[in-house]
Amino acid sequence: MRRRRVARRRLLSWIWLLLASFSLVGLVLFMVQHHHQQQDPSQLTLERDTRTENVSPPRLNFTEEVTSASSFARQLAEQMTLAKSYVFIAKEHNNLHLAWELSSKIRSCQLLLSKAAMRGQPISLDEAKQIVSGLSALIYKAQDAHYDIATTMMTMKSHIQALEERANAATVQTTVFGQSVAEAIPKSLHCLMIKLTSDWLTEQPSRREVADENRNSPRLVDNNLYHFCIFTDNVIAASVVVNSTVSNADHPKQLVFHIVTNRVSYKAMQAWFLGNDFKGSAIEIQSVEEFSWLNASYSPVVKQLQDTDSRAYYFGDQETNSEPKVRNPKYLSLLNHLRFYIPEIYPQLEKIVFLDDDVVVQKDLTPLFSLDLHGNVNGAVETCLEAFHRYYKYLNFSDPLISSKFDPQACGWAFGMNVFDLIAWRKANVTARYHHWQEKNRERTLWKLGTLPPGLLAFYGLTEPLDRRWHVLGLGYDVNIDNRLIETAAVIHYNGNMKPWLKIAIGRYKPFWLKFLNSSHPYLQDCVPA
Repeated sequence: MRRRRVARRRLLSWIWLLLASFSLVGLVLFMVQHHHQQQDPSQLTLERDTRTENVSPPRLNFTEEVTSASSFARQLAEQMTLAKSYVFIAKEHNNLHLAWELSSKIRSCQLLLSKAAMRGQPISLDEAKQIVSGLSALIYKAQDAHYDIATTMMTMKSHIQALEERANAATVQTTVFGQSVAEAIPKSLHCLMIKLTSDWLTEQPSRREVADENRNSPRLVDNNLYHFCIFTDNVIAASVVVNSTVSNADHPKQLVFHIVTNRVSYKAMQAWFLGNDFKGSAIEIQSVEEFSWLNASYSPVVKQLQDTDSRAYYFGDQETNSEPKVRNPKYLSLLNHLRFYIPEIYPQLEKIVFLDDDVVVQKDLTPLFSLDLHGNVNGAVETCLEAFHRYYKYLNFSDPLISSKFDPQACGWAFGMNVFDLIAWRKANVTARYHHWQEKNRERTLWKLGTLPPGLLAFYGLTEPLDRRWHVLGLGYDVNIDNRLIETAAVIHYNGNMKPWLKIAIGRYKPFWLKFLNSSHPYLQDCVPA
């Protein structure tokens, strides 16, 4: 995989150099042409048919204007590009006065092009004449300074390389900053957690009795009802998932939600779901610390999460990690791995739908429970149709452990909205398969991070493809998703760093999430700024 990345970077570099070469060829031809002409710049003639000067089209397409061979806009744009090249060269030769003169003319040219685009009218002869003449004079002046072709080519090549290095550094830095924002707990969420925890600690005993009754409700193990599980420590996110699901259900009282959180969020989660109405659906709140059986002696992932080397890998020196996205606390959160223990957490259930905390439900999901999975364990939407997400993208096929057992072209699928047949799961012993691959990946040689790669291995040959309209992904990173696709989706998924509860969320997707947030709640009004 590393060799592929290196080859891809080299290919991009050659493409950059090729494009630069085309530009330089144009530059060379321009310089040679002017060298042979040796004409006085004051005698410069502007090639344009003046008969069309006063003809203005009803609506000017400025893109066509700039690309038209007979337009002043194109002449200005071409001379401006050439002048920018000479700015770099003049600075390299410490001719700062010439560089300043060129920059001044370039700014005048940019201003004129901008005005033409704003007013929707082509540039006239009178407007262009002075700027084109001035730029031509400065270009001749640069030639007189003996900035030859070889010098120009070497200078441009060095600048292209420098710009590529700066672009790569900026990309890495952007990833780091985006990851840092995504990892941080927003002040509004922290404020809400404090208020809810305080409420729970000062609640009347009757509220806690209600919580105890809910935990012992026969509805929690009734296989005639529709069961959903959510593993999260984010109160607002869990609330939106539950609220959007019940709001779109035909029979919300037949829905049962099993929420597992951690010790820190448990009290706030209980206070929120006891204090709000979710249309009569049953809601169970548990803490992952209650699962005493889920320990290092049983689960390889628990052992790895407690390992000093693993923690150093995820939270060590930033410079030692080539991929900034691995520096994310969720990869060391047991909540993120509970999806592989669902049959053991709910031993009496036969079928369940798993929902990530960054999804919004837009359709009734109960038909999922009647889908024929053809004996498979996992019903999921495949992702290779959109972005070529096949197994080789996630796993190290240079290792014979992977290449001997799996097809690199096998289609990947998505976690976030999955229907699990727990009877088939227990029969296939999928959790044991997951443990096997976690043990093999102790040195992180088979895959680097996340729950999807081991999921692809554990559910290999046991996944039933679902209609893609059940689960549309990308709202946390892709700004170009078709609105029609979003509107017809049963579940939309904000996977990526730009979560809908963060300030960096993609604006056009945020209303879908806000629609199911109980913004009228006094605590949200206090904690979330308008």
